[in-house]
Parts: sequence; structure tokens; C-alpha cells
Amino acid sequence: MPTSSHVVGDGLPSGSASSIISRVVSGYHLLKIVGYSGTKEIPNGEGIDSCPFRVGGCTWNVRYYPNGLRSEYSGYIGLFLFLNDTVAGEAKTVKAKFMFSLLDQHGKPVSSYTGTSDTRELSAHKGHGFGGFMRRVQLDESEHLKDDSFTVKVDVTIMSEFHTQETPSILVPPSDLHRHLGVLLSSKAGVDVKFQVGGETFSAHRLVLAARSPVFRAEFFGQMREGTTTEAIRIDDMEAPVFNALLTFMYTDALPDMKQEEEYAMAQHLLVAADKYNLERLKLICEDKLCNRIDTSSVATILALAEQRQCHELKAACLVFLSSPTNLGAAMESEGFEFLTKNCPGVIKDLLKSQVAASILGKRNSRA
Repeated sequence: MPTSSHVVGDGLPSGSASSIISRVVSGYHLLKIVGYSGTKEIPNGEGIDSCPFRVGGCTWNVRYYPNGLRSEYSGYIGLFLFLNDTVAGEAKTVKAKFMFSLLDQHGKPVSSYTGTSDTRELSAHKGHGFGGFMRRVQLDESEHLKDDSFTVKVDVTIMSEFHTQETPSILVPPSDLHRHLGVLLSSKAGVDVKFQVGGETFSAHRLVLAARSPVFRAEFFGQMREGTTTEAIRIDDMEAPVFNALLTFMYTDALPDMKQEEEYAMAQHLLVAADKYNLERLKLICEDKLCNRIDTSSVATILALAEQRQCHELKAACLVFLSSPTNLGAAMESEGFEFLTKNCPGVIKDLLKSQVAASILGKRNSRA
């Protein structure tokens, strides 16, 4: 009679496992259309290519048709995915599927404006997509078009060959170091340093802070170190909720839960704190959050912050946004723009250069 295991000498059953694995590689690309109204002048059947991007070892690009691919799609927005690779001069073929999604103002896909393909053979230089992805009038009347801009996400999933392999029987759980350190912070066990911030007292561990921040390491263990006094260290240039979020990140590598409307202000304050204590990953997280919140009312404030804290990618994103005359005109009416002109003259020079470059490029494209 067949059995699923056999018994070895000590009476314990032995076992083994194997897996049939389909190797799947996924990636995505975000395409932001800035100055959407200007693209409406492009005739039906003509498209604009995105910058190339890589997924699964292949080079791709998205082609945006503001007035549809063919005459029957006039009045629609069309989106197509192109594979750009060749092998020995022959068109490369990849088995893949893809999905186009319109994103809302919070970067989430809008389910009613999502197009998904089946798994198919995609060949080089042949577009695959949706000639009538959505009606232009639907976009014009939607809340997803803001400051004459909208964003589309394309997800690409590449299918590979199947293979089998023996599966280890030992399951190793993911690291939970962050959880243990978070408990250490909340329990205050073994704390040896206190901070006075905004009328509140925070307790922490010198070794943890020194391991995470070179600034704290120099303060606690460098030549200019402070003694092991029991008096709290005063921090006068930061609010208590910001310092609490900073401590939470240093122990858990994650930010505390907060309401969505609080994220914008907190990201600004935390970026300053991250720069002060040389926490590069936290600084990049804040830059990313602010980059997704750029609009005509916030761009001047974000640009000034990026200039002051040497956030080059965030600054570049602001300048790209302001390269649209419509966006620039609206931003100049905001409160933050006056501060920008008075305190960041270098940014104004960069802004003028980008406007000149955009004007020259526009003239070249119109001649072509």
C-alpha cells in the first residue's frame, strides 16, 4: 500500500518537498502628462513617446496618443506599450502582459479607467495597448486632471519558462528586528538619554541613536561628546510630534501611522530633521512624498525647501512642473512664491534657464 513517507530507524517520518516554479518578473513606469491641454493639438494618429524604461532585462516605452490611434478613436486618449529590443538584428519576442491605469491625486489607480491585457507574445517595435483608453471629455471633467496634468501607470509582467527545484523544508521568517527595537523604545527599558522637545520629554538609548545617525554618534561618543548627565537634552528647533516620528523611524525604519492630510506638513518637517541628523533614507522618503504633492499652491514652498536642503531630484521635479507656463502663472500667485524670490535667488535663475530651454525646445518641435 503506497504511503507519503517512510519510517527511519528512530521511528520518525522523513519528508521532502519540491516546487514547480514559473519565473515572473514585474515592474512599472509612471508617465506624467504635464500641460495636457497643449497636447490636444496633436492630430489623430500621431503619438508622443515616453522615455525608455527597463523591466525584466528588456527596454520598453509608452506611446501616448492625445487624439486616438485611428479615426474611430478620435476624441479618445490612446496608450500603447512598445518593446524596443532586437536580438542579432531580428525582432525580439517576449511573453508578457500589461496594465494601464489612470492614477488619482493620491497616486492610486482609478478602477474605472484601467485597461488590462491578456498574456501574449510582444514583439519588438510593434505596439500593444488601447486605442480608446478613455474619452478626453471624461478626463476633462474628472478630478484626476489637476493643474493641467495627469499621470498614467503601466505595469508590465514578463512570463518566463517553468522549472522545478527541490524546496527546503525549513521556513525562515522575515526579520523582525524593527519590531523588537520598537518594543524597546515604547517600554523605555534601559533608556540612558532624555530629550526635551516642545514641552515633552522623550527617552531613548544612546547606542541605538548613535548606530543610526552619525550626528548623534559624534554627540555621544566623539571628541565633543556630552557627559552622561541625567539632564534632558533640549531641542528647540523641532516640534514634539516631529521628534516622535523621527525616533520611531530610527528604531523601526518606518514612520508612525498618521492621517493623510497630516502627511504633507510632516514630510516637510521630517525632511529638515533628517537633513540635520544625516538620515539619508528618511530624507529620500520625505522627498518622494513631497514629489507626489507638487501642485500650483505647494510648488514654491517645496522648491524653496529642496534648494535649502540640497534635494536635487525634488528640485528638478519642481522645475519640470513649473516649465508649463500655466503652472508657473498660477504658482506665482501663491504665498510661497514671494518667499522663494526673496530667499532663494539661485532658484529663480534656474527657473529662468528652464523656461528658456523649454521655449527653445517648443520652437524646434513646432518647426519639425
